[in-house]
Amino acid sequence: MRTSRRTIVALMLGTALVAAPALAFDGAPVNQKNTTIPAIPGPPAIVSKKAVTPAPVPDSVKALEYAAEDGHPIAQWKLGRMYAAGDGVTRDDMRAFEYFSRLAKDHAEDNPSLPQSVAVANAFVELARYYLNGIPNSLKPDPDRAREMLYYAASYFGSADAQYDLGRLYIKATNATPNDYTYGARWLGLAAQKGQHQAQAMLGQMLFNGDRLPPQRARGLMWLALASDGATADEAWIKDSYTQALARANEDDRAMAAQMLKYWLQGRRN
Repeated sequence: MRTSRRTIVALMLGTALVAAPALAFDGAPVNQKNTTIPAIPGPPAIVSKKAVTPAPVPDSVKALEYAAEDGHPIAQWKLGRMYAAGDGVTRDDMRAFEYFSRLAKDHAEDNPSLPQSVAVANAFVELARYYLNGIPNSLKPDPDRAREMLYYAASYFGSADAQYDLGRLYIKATNATPNDYTYGARWLGLAAQKGQHQAQAMLGQMLFNGDRLPPQRARGLMWLALASDGATADEAWIKDSYTQALARANEDDRAMAAQMLKYWLQGRRN
C-alpha cells in the first residue's frame, strides 16, 4: 500500500500524484435481465469502394484467420484489432468491422464470467465507435445503433469502456437534459469504479466544478488525481484538469479527498 499512502499525502500537500487504485462512486446498479441484445450488424451497406490490391498476408495472420474461421473468439478479436490499427497488416477498417461483427453476433449471449467475454464486450465497443464515426466510402454513421451497442456491452458485460462511452453520449448529447447528465454521470461512475481513467477524469471535472451536478469538490479532486496518474502521454487534458483543480482546491478539499481515499482503501482490504 506504499503508493496509496503516498497518494493520500500528495492530496493533502497539493503535490504531484503517484499510482493509486480507483475510488468508488454511487452509480446506479445495472439489471442484466432487462438487457435486450441489439441487432448484430451484417455486411454494411456500401456507399462506394475503390478496388484495392491486397497486400501479402503474413503466416501468423493466416494462422489467426484459420482459427477465426473455426469460430475462435480471441482470434477474431485479435484480427479485428490488427486490421483496425494496421498492426502487422495493412489497415482495413471494413475487415476489422467484419471480424468484430462476427464475434459480437456469435457470442452476444455468452456468460459474462467466461474468459472471452472481455473480447466480446470490446467488440461491441469497437462496433459502436465505427457506427458513431462511420467508415469512409463504406459505412454511414448511425448514432442510434452505436448507443444500442454500447448499452448492451455496458449493461450485460459490464464493460468499463462501454460505460465511459455511453456516459459521454448522454453528457455530450445536443440539448442534453438534466436527466441525461444524471444518467451520464452514473455510467461514468460505474466505469470509474473499475479504473477507467478517462471516466475518472470526466466525472472528476463535473463534480469538482459543479458542472450540471451538485458540486463535490473533494470527491472530484479524488477522481481527477487518480485519472491524472493513469493518463497517457497524449492525454494532456487529464493532467491539466487535475493541475487546475489542485490549484483551486483549498486545504480542506485536499484533506477530505485524502480521507475519502483512506476509508475506501480500508473497505477494499476488508
